[in-house]
Amino acid sequence: MDRKRDIVAGDARMWLPVVCLAFAAFIMNTSEFMPTGLLTDIAASFSLTEAEAGMMISVYAWAVMALSLPLMVLGSRLNPRRLLLAVIAVFLAGQIGSALAPTFVLLVAARLLVAAAHAVFWSIATPLATRIADERHASAAMGMVVTGSSVAMILGMPLGRVIGLALGWRMTFVCVAAAALVVLVLLAAVLPHLERDRPFTLDQLPVLLRNRALVVVYVVTVLMATGYYAGYSYIEPFMQQVAAMPAETITLALTAFGAAGIVGSMLFSRCYDGHRAGFVRLMTLGVAAALLLVLPAAGATPLVFCVCALWGLCATAFNVSFQAEIIRVTPPAASAVAMSIFSGLFNLGIGCGTWIGGSVSTCMGIAYVGAAGGAVALAGAMMCWVAMTGPTARQHG
Repeated sequence: MDRKRDIVAGDARMWLPVVCLAFAAFIMNTSEFMPTGLLTDIAASFSLTEAEAGMMISVYAWAVMALSLPLMVLGSRLNPRRLLLAVIAVFLAGQIGSALAPTFVLLVAARLLVAAAHAVFWSIATPLATRIADERHASAAMGMVVTGSSVAMILGMPLGRVIGLALGWRMTFVCVAAAALVVLVLLAAVLPHLERDRPFTLDQLPVLLRNRALVVVYVVTVLMATGYYAGYSYIEPFMQQVAAMPAETITLALTAFGAAGIVGSMLFSRCYDGHRAGFVRLMTLGVAAALLLVLPAAGATPLVFCVCALWGLCATAFNVSFQAEIIRVTPPAASAVAMSIFSGLFNLGIGCGTWIGGSVSTCMGIAYVGAAGGAVALAGAMMCWVAMTGPTARQHG
């Protein structure tokens, strides 16, 4: 009986911090998606057009891209536990600043604080999850953190929108701040002490970038994120204008997209360790296929739902698989910095994809955003298919 009690206590010590990290991932991505659903109200508050207010979203993505590497180089000097708690505290301050901002400029400044926290969090969240869990459960721990992100796509933005419409957009930021405070207290209570790795310095960067497997991951990441967001950034007007779907059905389709992401993270936990190369190849090809099928499926609503499910499943599985690849091919001391470069490049893809999708929509029509994104993603999938080699064991390049 005492042995069983010790096993249960050990499991709790391992999984409680991972669950808290998953909750933190949920509020991080909820905060990222929220302004999209509240853009009209935010613009009206500051007498701006929606396009002008939308610059806040672009600035956020650019800030994450620019800040990921330098902040993580500085952060590598801190104990991982202290660094994570500091990141959540900065995130909390950014939410309070967003709620209280009297001008749009100060709102953008507060969002930049949130972007800085976002940049570091996604550099350390999955490496921390794998360090907290034992080796047998590392993939499950990573999948749990990414599931928190997927749930944000299903519940986070709609919930933020409901609160914003009922109580005003500022109260949405207040609610996220309250959730961040809860996460901060919980993490302070359950996060174990982790030894600090040797600080990463910029003179180590050329060595890191000579890692062929890592460079392949980075190039494919930019291509996949660019293709993904060329289509996803305009999926709502595509469904409305091309697929002729009513607003309620569009909401259900996007919910199916997010729900499929949870399935993708579960498949990762079950399949990645034993079938690494095949799983990654299949998921990247699935993203490209979904993008290319969006237009052919537009004539039948059930087909649109099927494409959204394929898209959401493969996109989430691709994201977490590539984070696992980075951890696999880099030394532990460099994994957080390598992950910060991944985060920056992913956000570069977000910006490039949104620009490509907008240009295609303007020049050719919104019907072709999926085809454009699919072509870019297919190039990434083909590169992944050719270059993804090596055994399933962890390597350090």
